[in-house]
Amino acid sequence: MRSLALVDEWPVETVATGVVRADGTIAGQRGPVDEAFPLASVTKPLTAYAALIAVEEGAIELDEPAGPEGSTVRHLLAHASGLAFDEPKVMAPPGERRLYSNAGFDVLGDHIAKATGMPFAEYLRQAVCEPLGLTATGLAGSPAKDGVSSAADLLRFGAELLNPALLARETLDEATRVVFPGLSGVLPGFGHQRPNDWGLGFSLRDHKSPHWTGRNSSPRTFGHFGQSGTFLWVDPDAGAACATLTDRPFGPWAASAWPAFTDAVLRDLST
Repeated sequence: MRSLALVDEWPVETVATGVVRADGTIAGQRGPVDEAFPLASVTKPLTAYAALIAVEEGAIELDEPAGPEGSTVRHLLAHASGLAFDEPKVMAPPGERRLYSNAGFDVLGDHIAKATGMPFAEYLRQAVCEPLGLTATGLAGSPAKDGVSSAADLLRFGAELLNPALLARETLDEATRVVFPGLSGVLPGFGHQRPNDWGLGFSLRDHKSPHWTGRNSSPRTFGHFGQSGTFLWVDPDAGAACATLTDRPFGPWAASAWPAFTDAVLRDLST
């Protein structure tokens, strides 16, 4: 894919990127795709997937209490629990605002650990990483932001998100639709969004503007980006997912480069 060469122009030392199709075939890749990078918040989709597997296994339920009073697992996954960004402080009643919360994912990890009787990092390994062959992926701290992975592993995960084998399609469809519609909130790095729609652990493209995906990304696109300069998007309409990892923190360079890169990838896929 010619579009992948655009990463050579980015102001980064190291970048690994690739695109996978729904059938699992690699459409293209570039850079050290087997090298592990810090994921920052791209950890959250992996954590969310483990949580959804725990739901299907019967270890937890989406609507059972978790977090602040009145909050549930569903609220925690959808950044609607009312918890603050990086501390377990209640800022709003559950379901009233879209408060992006690392603390909420930490609470979620603890909740799953108690329900399954094992540390959350171990549950993630057994439930997600081992079955998908994610050999470079692991968690060394917060379920919100302390994951590491390679582009090759994230492409395997992207293929799973396009064509799930570990989850029922109905479960993934629910996770990638709007949860608690109409809530406003800040999309980190891109300002206030009305509404700031979110799925169960997945950031939804919808019609948000500005956004880190492309102008031509379908509204059904979902995924996440991380402050470590990483992203994973899945576009069901394009039948593809793209994983990109860098060694430079997110900033204006990324907000400018990523959407143009994504649009170029989508053009390549359509030809």
